[in-house]
Amino acid sequence: MMYAQEDYQAKKMTAAQAAALVENGWLLGMDSSAAQTPALMQAIADRAYAGQLEGVKVQALLDAYPFAYYMDPALLGKMTGFSWFSSGAARQAVNGGYADLLPSYYRDIPSHIRREYSYDAFCISVSPMDKHGYFSFATAGSYSQAMLDKAQRVFVEVNKYQPRAIRGGQIHVSQVTAIVENDSPLPVLPPVKIDRDSETIGGLIAEQIPDGACVQLGIGAIPDATGLALRSKHDLGIHTEMFTDSMVELIACGAVNNSKKQIHRGRSVTTFAYGSQRIYDYIDDNPAIEILPVEYVNDPAVICRNDNMISINAALEVDLFGQVCAESVGTRHMSGTGGQVDFVRGACQSKGGKSFIAFTSTAKGGTISKIRSTLAPGAVVTTSKNDVDYIVTEYGVAHLRGRSLAERARQLIAIAHPDFREELAFEAKKRGIML
Repeated sequence: MMYAQEDYQAKKMTAAQAAALVENGWLLGMDSSAAQTPALMQAIADRAYAGQLEGVKVQALLDAYPFAYYMDPALLGKMTGFSWFSSGAARQAVNGGYADLLPSYYRDIPSHIRREYSYDAFCISVSPMDKHGYFSFATAGSYSQAMLDKAQRVFVEVNKYQPRAIRGGQIHVSQVTAIVENDSPLPVLPPVKIDRDSETIGGLIAEQIPDGACVQLGIGAIPDATGLALRSKHDLGIHTEMFTDSMVELIACGAVNNSKKQIHRGRSVTTFAYGSQRIYDYIDDNPAIEILPVEYVNDPAVICRNDNMISINAALEVDLFGQVCAESVGTRHMSGTGGQVDFVRGACQSKGGKSFIAFTSTAKGGTISKIRSTLAPGAVVTTSKNDVDYIVTEYGVAHLRGRSLAERARQLIAIAHPDFREELAFEAKKRGIML
């Protein structure tokens, strides 16, 4: 312990001092959301603004802070962001042409990192050091270990608000190059308003989920509504990509106890957590949650080992073949593939498993149908017609897996908004889809 504390003090510095170590052309890596390092990134951006840096690149996933390199086009070429899965400012920057996208299945990111990249520094927000000299990766298993393995240096931002995940990744002070203390509250997601349509969809999905099932929920009104509808279930388990507020609620009310899982029985498994303070409080020193690397958590061969695996994800639009677009509006970038396909495939390979893609039937005040004859020009196919299982809107549930094109079209039209069903049927017949 004495040597660890001496090492800590020797490596402790301000964010500006750590940023002064960065050189032109460096590649920096960060993991997702609450694991990111706002003080370090701002100090590095300050040097770029001062004309002291050029060619710095930053890789990250699901931005949780208003990073300057995503907010300001003037930093392009000086400090440029590369997103594995974008939201907020990163989405704006990619569409504006001053940030770039790294397309990938979430489960494959660690293998891309190990094969394709070498990082000049890996930057991560960690919990305070324990008595043995270890920092917890806190909210992110994800691909942190892969970046750590491929980094020449490690910059940690120590934050007393970070939870200590005792069943998650760890890093020893001896592996660290620079330690910056930044005690600032973690980023939180604002509460989602659950409207009547989302409540209806959540109820329809919950009807399909048996007691003892293992669930993966995404983020948003529909997953939250599904979580609320599952409170009356028994012996549910959690094996998920993102640990969310609805899952903490299901644990708190007793619907989830992980007692029927085939693997990791008694524990909730995730690869990262992001949401409210309630989530971070739940993780802290809790042996009942495991925050593990994404190449394991999101591997379909691992996911399917739990019987009755249920995955619930979202879409922006679906065509009559069953092709799912979840990451663009036409050519306009919105997010990324993430782990949707990972869990669609894993759930469908599970004994008794089901995969649901759920969304409200219309957009823009009811003027646009999200079930379309063809996807919008330029739309990205996230989940293929061969992988899709169930599609759910507020008008019902369509089961597409193993069905013919004509059967798919009929079922999808039946759950489209009534205002668009006649037009969709006309298009399907004109294209020879419906016999």
